[in-house]
Amino acid sequence: MSATILAPDGKPRCRWCAAAPEFLRYHDTEWGFPVADDFRLFEKLSLEGFQSGLSWRTILAKRENFRKAFHGFDFNKVARFTEKDVERLLQDKGIVRHRGKIEAVINNAQRAIELAKQEGSLAAYIWQFEPQHITTPQIASTSAESVALSKALKKQGWKFVGPTTLYAFMQAMGLINDHVEGCIVRGEVENSRKKFRVPRNKS
Repeated sequence: MSATILAPDGKPRCRWCAAAPEFLRYHDTEWGFPVADDFRLFEKLSLEGFQSGLSWRTILAKRENFRKAFHGFDFNKVARFTEKDVERLLQDKGIVRHRGKIEAVINNAQRAIELAKQEGSLAAYIWQFEPQHITTPQIASTSAESVALSKALKKQGWKFVGPTTLYAFMQAMGLINDHVEGCIVRGEVENSRKKFRVPRNKS
């Protein structure tokens, strides 16, 4: 089976983006393009946690609701959420109503603030784990780097940050270019990565 599929415009894309209509735009404009914005990185870490046991299609369909519920994933604001906010979110039909996952986002927001103070930004910390070895796209579900980042974050008290979750995060946030060979977006992502200025810590 080919790793690509022809999209409605007749051009090849990664096969997975044909699984749902809303995936094509996500694939073409977001997935794999490098991100240095702390709140976007925190959003994706949070949404990957919510996806645990569910499909990305479910989460993507609710993403705008999640953004509203969690104040744009500004971790400075989310870190101040109280039990009252947890109860409010558990009544919000627009998101995934799972107490453990909601509480994990609040906890992780507090940990993100600590990391940002320590490193200068959340991005500077995360990009230290950028994989240096190129592998064949879309054949792995974890990597040495995702395992290392998972261990590092868990040690600092983060939750719902397993190696598989973090590998998917790395794929999406552009720490690796995992678009398959032949996908027309692969070259765009590669060019974006070449121009990208990797965030560095304050030291």
